[in-house]
Amino acid sequence: MRAMVARKLGGTDGLELVKDHPSPMPHRGQAIVAVEAAALNFPDILTLQGTYQHKQAPPYVPGMEGAGRVVAVGEGVPSTLIGQAVMCGARGTFAEQVAVAGEEIAIVPRGWTWGQAAAFPIIARTAYHALVHRARLQTGETLVVHGAAGGTGHMAVKLGKALGARVIVTASAPERRAAIAAMGANVIIDSGATDLAEQLKAAAGGQGPDVVFDPVGGAVFEASLKAAAFGARILVIGFTAGAPNSVRTNYALIKGLSILGVRAGEAARKTPHIAADYTTELPRLAAAHDLRPHIGETHPLSGAGTALDRLAARTVVGKIVLDIHGRAAQRVA
Repeated sequence: MRAMVARKLGGTDGLELVKDHPSPMPHRGQAIVAVEAAALNFPDILTLQGTYQHKQAPPYVPGMEGAGRVVAVGEGVPSTLIGQAVMCGARGTFAEQVAVAGEEIAIVPRGWTWGQAAAFPIIARTAYHALVHRARLQTGETLVVHGAAGGTGHMAVKLGKALGARVIVTASAPERRAAIAAMGANVIIDSGATDLAEQLKAAAGGQGPDVVFDPVGGAVFEASLKAAAFGARILVIGFTAGAPNSVRTNYALIKGLSILGVRAGEAARKTPHIAADYTTELPRLAAAHDLRPHIGETHPLSGAGTALDRLAARTVVGKIVLDIHGRAAQRVA
């Protein structure tokens, strides 16, 4: 099969399109998915750089999520899955086929495209675990979503609205703020504003936000500490702005804050009911509230390096997808 292979760690110059890569075989508890589309995530870049917490030694096939049809199953996986259109989280999706653990598979909602399905699992699981399992976001609460133009932030906005929250978003550039205006957020703020904390507090009715979803870190994290309401929950998703912050514990003490780390994948591995939510409750919500991801760009499998460079530049609104066979924009029948 064709597969994009990382021959060395470092940059995207270590990627090579291989046309005769060995096809996977299903082990017990696995299914083989013929991939139609694969989506990019920031950890793909970190893994290639060798800086992600889960190390992968070259050569390896990048990719963490995708969508396609099940073509084979191993022992312990229902044969009724064969032929089903599915979306999944799995390592090695930058290829024509991938082996997927049975519990990582979810059926694609009716009317979605292959690209939308491929882009859903990781951002949706992250947003759901953050807002539902960790923050326990309630109807009527105020939610701030930083980095709302990115795939994860965009999904947090959609999910927050579906859960009944009032949503305030931030983004760094005028064109990115314009692009997210259609998301349904109640307020859009420039994340680079010198008075960001004051604007966040004012937008939340003067009391500050109840929940902050932060995949950015840096200055916006500091502003969130200052703006947060008493008893607020601040969700640490990542650090796309650079290095991790040193937490000002006086804010946590005075305001009774909860600073919550979010690791959706690790939580599922350790807690069975969380994993079950990802494959049952999330698809139900997706169908009921139209949680389709926004696809900002689509590239062929051969353009994986260019696509990763585009992701690293943080200029694309929404998710970037690899189109494996030229059908990523087709609606799933």
